Parts: sequence; structure tokens; C-alpha cells
Amino acid sequence: MQIAALIPNADILIALEPDELGLRMLLMLAQWDHRGGNTMELRRFLPSVVGDVRSRDYLGQYPSHRTQEIELALREAWAWLEGTGLLIEDPKWQPPTSARILSRRARQLAKEPDPRRTFSARRIPKDALHPKIREDVWALYHRGKYDTAVFEAMKAVEIEVRVGAGLTAKDIGVPLVRKAFDPNNGPLTDMEVEHSEREARAHLFAGAIGSYKNPQSHRHVALDDPDETAEIIMLANHLLRIVDARFIKTTLIG
Repeated sequence: MQIAALIPNADILIALEPDELGLRMLLMLAQWDHRGGNTMELRRFLPSVVGDVRSRDYLGQYPSHRTQEIELALREAWAWLEGTGLLIEDPKWQPPTSARILSRRARQLAKEPDPRRTFSARRIPKDALHPKIREDVWALYHRGKYDTAVFEAMKAVEIEVRVGAGLTAKDIGVPLVRKAFDPNNGPLTDMEVEHSEREARAHLFAGAIGSYKNPQSHRHVALDDPDETAEIIMLANHLLRIVDARFIKTTLIG
């Protein structure tokens, strides 16, 4: 397979971000012929795409006047593949070596109809997550366990609201967050803001728990979109930070 078959237009190839181009390159690299010492190396890959004036076997797949731009885009994408652990050193060669093979994750992605969607350009940075969901939820998301990741993220919100509000184990779900953020007397309610804002905050928490935690508790919810999952997890992340801020403030006031 030639990369020009996947991306016929040079302008499109050049415009792609390194991750977008890199994931398309996986489809080509997965078919690399390693026989006869033909190691997978950047110095071999580039001529197969942009050509090499020293050899008739490497005529290039794109117009020659775009060679420099295309080569730069390919180098950036290759570096991204290495940086994400999708291309790793070939263990058959003594390190350090420029020979590469596809990692297990890369081989899996290369089999997907759309590796960009499976890998997701919106991978969640671990250090951006609240400590309560940083380990388990992050790991579940990156393993593709989207339903469970969302459930655990929202469950963490419910637990932190219960603890922060000083409520009991009998308080669960939407009634719990409604009680904690009751506009008139909720233990986590910010009484310094307008009543309408207090109501909105209660609706925000109730809506999140009712939409994303409760359904996951009672039935199988087919959530298979990594981008949607990332958005829900980041919503849970935001809610956890709100609870932290309210708990700290009420503690200081108390």
C-alpha cells in the first residue's frame, strides 16, 4: 500500500497534524516487508514516499516541487509515532538502532477501519485529571472501556459530594446532589451568589449524575465514542473541582 492511495492530494497531506498523518501512516507501515534486511527506518520510509533521484525504484508519489514540505510533514508524523510508543526499537538489532517495528497497540490500531477514531486525537492527559479519577478512570479510558470509565468518573463525583456535604450512605444519586446543593440550605451551596445561580449549580450536578451515572448503574449503555467519553470525563473532572472548592471554603468558614 502506498500512502498516496490513502492521501492522494499533497496539500491535504501537508495540512494534516502529525497525529492525523501518523495514524494514516500506520496502515502503510503495518504492511512493511522486513524480508532481506529491509528494516523499517525513517531513512528508508522517506524515499518510498518523496522519491530519491539516485534510484529509479524510488520515483516518489507526489509532485517533486512539494518534496521538502511533504518530507517535513512525514518526519513530524514519524516522530509523533515514536513519541506515543506506536513505533519502537526493533529488538532484533543491537541498540541503539534506527530500525523500528510497530508496537502491540500500533498493530491493533492498524486493523481498525478508522484508527484516528479509535486512538482519538483527544487523548486525556493524565496530569489534567482530579486525583480521585486520575488512575482508574484514565486507565479505563485508554483501554477503551468507555462505559466503565464514565460510570467510575461520575461515581467519584457522587462520593465526593456525599463526603463534602457530610451526608449519609443512604443519600444517593440525584436526590443526594439536590440536597447537597439545595439553593436555600445546601451544605455545599455558595450562598454568596444569586439564587438563580445556586439553582443552576444544583441543576448542573443533578443533570450530570442523572444523565451519565444513573443510566450506567441500571443498564448497559453502549458508549463507544472516545471523544464523547473524554468530554463526559472532563465534565466529571470539573464537578470534582467544584466540590473541592466548596468543601475548602465551607471548612474555612466553619
